[in-house]
Amino acid sequence: MLKWFVRRQLDAFEKDYGYDAAYMREMLDTSFTGLRRYAAVSKVAAHREDVPLDTWYAAKIVAILAEDCGPCTQLMVTMAEREGISQAVLRAILAGDEAGMGEQALLGVRYARAVLAHDPQADTLREEIVRRWGPRAVVSLALGIAASRVFPTVKYALGHGKACNRVRVGNTEARPLLNTSPA
Repeated sequence: MLKWFVRRQLDAFEKDYGYDAAYMREMLDTSFTGLRRYAAVSKVAAHREDVPLDTWYAAKIVAILAEDCGPCTQLMVTMAEREGISQAVLRAILAGDEAGMGEQALLGVRYARAVLAHDPQADTLREEIVRRWGPRAVVSLALGIAASRVFPTVKYALGHGKACNRVRVGNTEARPLLNTSPA
């Protein structure tokens, strides 16, 4: 009965986001416990306190681009767009266009890039984030960066990764910048 309910949730998720959840169905059939634990990562990924939405999504998009340039990135962009992140900002993040991101999104992009590269510049950026929004903002960004990478990693590890493709922002396509490391 519980698996039936989860299948219905997956059906609704796929329909709502236009996302192929076949790898989650495989997990459901193979290891229901594994899927439940994997699903718990969504709660970690959704944690956001004190950090602006555009900063938070910018960092998460950079993190997911480090692992995926296909459907998982599209899903993150769709979620960001639905929560009100402007299409222009999303296109700029995807393209690596720092001038078009806006100050807050740019800080999220630079911080995520530095964290992923283990760049000492992350310390300076972290201090700026704490100065602007406090230490809970750093926790939110840290969890968002780490958790965003889990989803495509598991998908690829299960053999369901897709080739890179263009990501839609609104009604237009954008090619993600694949090199997310600091300049």
